Amino acid sequence: TRRGANMAILRVDHPDILEFIECKRDKSILTNFNISVAVTEEFMRAVDDDREYDLVNPRSGGPAGKLNAREVFDLLVQSAWEGGDPGVVFIDRLNSDNPTPQVGAIESTNPCGEQPLLPYESCNLGSINLATVVKGELTKGAIDWEQLSAIIQAAVRFLDNVIDVNRFPLPEIKQMTQANRKIGLGIMGFADMLIMLGIPYNSQRAVETAEQLMSFIREEARAASARLAEERGAFPNWKGSIFDRDGDSLPQRNATVTTIAPTGTISIISGTSSGIEPLFAVAFTRNVMDGTQLTEVNPLFEQVAKDRGFYSPELIQEVVAKGSLHDVEGVPADVEALFATAHEVSPQWHIRIQAAFQQFTDNAVSKTVNFPNSATIDDVAEVYQLAYQLGCKGVTMYRDGSREEQVLTTAKSYEHQQPAPAQRLEPKARPDAVHGVTRALPTGCGKLYITVNADDRGPFEVFGNMGKAGGCAASQTEALARLMSLALRSGISADHLVKQLKGISCHMPAWERGGGRILSCADAFAKGLERALADNGQQLSMEFEPEDLKHLGACPECGGNLSYESGCVACHSCGYSQCD
Repeated sequence: TRRGANMAILRVDHPDILEFIECKRDKSILTNFNISVAVTEEFMRAVDDDREYDLVNPRSGGPAGKLNAREVFDLLVQSAWEGGDPGVVFIDRLNSDNPTPQVGAIESTNPCGEQPLLPYESCNLGSINLATVVKGELTKGAIDWEQLSAIIQAAVRFLDNVIDVNRFPLPEIKQMTQANRKIGLGIMGFADMLIMLGIPYNSQRAVETAEQLMSFIREEARAASARLAEERGAFPNWKGSIFDRDGDSLPQRNATVTTIAPTGTISIISGTSSGIEPLFAVAFTRNVMDGTQLTEVNPLFEQVAKDRGFYSPELIQEVVAKGSLHDVEGVPADVEALFATAHEVSPQWHIRIQAAFQQFTDNAVSKTVNFPNSATIDDVAEVYQLAYQLGCKGVTMYRDGSREEQVLTTAKSYEHQQPAPAQRLEPKARPDAVHGVTRALPTGCGKLYITVNADDRGPFEVFGNMGKAGGCAASQTEALARLMSLALRSGISADHLVKQLKGISCHMPAWERGGGRILSCADAFAKGLERALADNGQQLSMEFEPEDLKHLGACPECGGNLSYESGCVACHSCGYSQCD
């Protein structure tokens, strides 16, 4: 199973804000948390004026010191430039749009930032695949507003039904969810829609399309919610809400109706682009179960290439190698512009698109602003300021390759530490005779025979034999067994080896007779050693989960390439998402 994602948000006027901003510079801690700073309007004014602002004691509400706002902002930007964290949440904007201020103030959001929530509220989100509501010829299409309206009516009713039929883990969550009845209808496939309309993502036409589209969705969703209120009644916390203050407002069934979520996994299932993000790639390689690789080409590009006569297998392979159409010979300039990928769209256009959608979204918009590796700290600061100026409720950025670099922890962490003198480890000599046990475990490469021998202190060496297999499978098995034996004879504990190897997966898992799953040859060695320890009366009180990604490298489930979009790490090969 996957771990749940988490979001940690701290107000910028909290006395611990400096430590919080830098808490993820050491990538070995808080690996399953997104973090954001809740920035206030007063703080942003103080940044502009380059003056101090007040810190507030969260317990008493009294003063707790002062900090220079520009220096704090610069530290926040530098930390985000180094590794993508923290993001920024404009907390006063969240509360200005809080539909039920009489119930409480909003302090945080869900893990990807698109859903501001009161204590004990829950997410109830749905997304419309925009690629299904375009009619007409490819690159010359038009939005089918009638079909989109029908989908919105059905989706609002469906999401409202979910609140009543859902099972809630706590009575407090049930009570708050049913009292406010928030839903979040959003979209996915925006990039695909633009291609079908013939509109480049990084253009004013795309911004205008986003505004027109989201304005229509919110208007239709609110009308549907009003009809449900006539049928089923307004949400219980209507009295005292922002709608109750406006005498012209129709009662609503739902306190909010629109949200734009990342849609990392469901967009892959639906075969469309995620959320409001640009294309991840025009073509890429997907790993499949039998060890082969399939070339995935954006079907819209493939159709355009064939229609315009420049398609060829060689061109597709070049696009796969590059991931985009940049500098690919034979691709017309207008097609290259139409199929721009996330890293080819400037950060300013990322923000303009996000702001266009935010203008007509009740809750918030989850989106990642992609920067090239060459981006400067000033570039990041400029985009944070632009997001604030254009009315965004938050901003998350990722500089290409920044999470693959070694980020130094603060010198303060090491200023009192002195390096210990290095000591040479010598493996223990092997006695003439040792005792052990051999187990046969199934793997995707064949049956693996694992022998664990022990001396009077515990496991001493490991041997592996891959049955009739030869070539790489046999040699890799022998190499792994030799390294494990060397580690055991050098004083490395067996449970440490189990922890390192157990859970490593490959594309060809296997199943034992009892139903247990062997994820890879390395996983088989770990489980063989673990069972040998259990036989010797040594207990292993651990539960292994795949190591969280410190880099955007291989997917922990399928080994495919990862991307960072909508505030989440995701794999387009298998659908893995850190936020699901």
